[in-house]
Amino acid sequence: MWPADQIARVLLAPPRGVKAIDFARPAGAPALFAPDSVTWAVMKNPISLLIGGIAAVIMELAEPRVRTGVWEHTHFREDPAGRIRRTGYAALATTYAPAEQARALIARVNAMHARVGGVTPAGLPYRADDPELLAWVYATAQFGFVEAYCRYGCDLSAEERDRFYAEAVAVAALWGVREVWRSATEAETLFQRMRPKLERSDIVFEFLQILRRAPLLPSLARPVQGLAIRAAVELTPAWARDVLGLGPRLGLPFGGGLLLRTLGAAGERIVLDAPPAQACARMGLARAYLYR
Repeated sequence: MWPADQIARVLLAPPRGVKAIDFARPAGAPALFAPDSVTWAVMKNPISLLIGGIAAVIMELAEPRVRTGVWEHTHFREDPAGRIRRTGYAALATTYAPAEQARALIARVNAMHARVGGVTPAGLPYRADDPELLAWVYATAQFGFVEAYCRYGCDLSAEERDRFYAEAVAVAALWGVREVWRSATEAETLFQRMRPKLERSDIVFEFLQILRRAPLLPSLARPVQGLAIRAAVELTPAWARDVLGLGPRLGLPFGGGLLLRTLGAAGERIVLDAPPAQACARMGLARAYLYR
């Protein structure tokens, strides 16, 4: 299953310009999440990680303050592949890195957020460290990762989905999130409260166009990139697609879902020399501990 292997090696590797974290040492150093957590199981799969991450960004960009901050204060338009990979690597570090290194990374990102602020085109002031916006971004990321995993990796029970949300309460607080939600139902309550603040924007369509052209995956795996973007659109809740104007034509073509599920299934079996397996070895577990 060479495409899954190639895709995994790209998505799980440290992005260019980012200091690599040693996920394998020091021996026995715990992470912010436990090895038997639902989070460790979910975040290992590169296919669902890609799809879920894109879905999360689609939802984030529906919020005008978040959208303006992303568009005006990041390098997404100039380096979309690098931006996506850096975000994904931060998610892996938060999950699998030794806790001390994960906390240091979170502190660095928080310091950058503290310097970001401005006014939206409609005149709304925003700050990147606004607890409401941090909660929106964190909750959309959780939704994207767990729902993509259930659809393209391995289905979870309702109890396991709720555990995924509950496991992150303490880590969300490190990111500056003050609101607490411990289940999919509670996260949905947050979404519905934010819903009146969301709006359609051409930037969302520009984001999708930029992402289609970005060299995110190796050239031979580029068709999978296009399918992953379409899968992310489909994964976005129907009410959010309605708000954003994302019609059915942007969804998966016939057979596309089957191919992604096949690659996702391979991502549940292939053990790479990457953060999930390295973290297992650090904790004295078999490198294949998370894999079926």
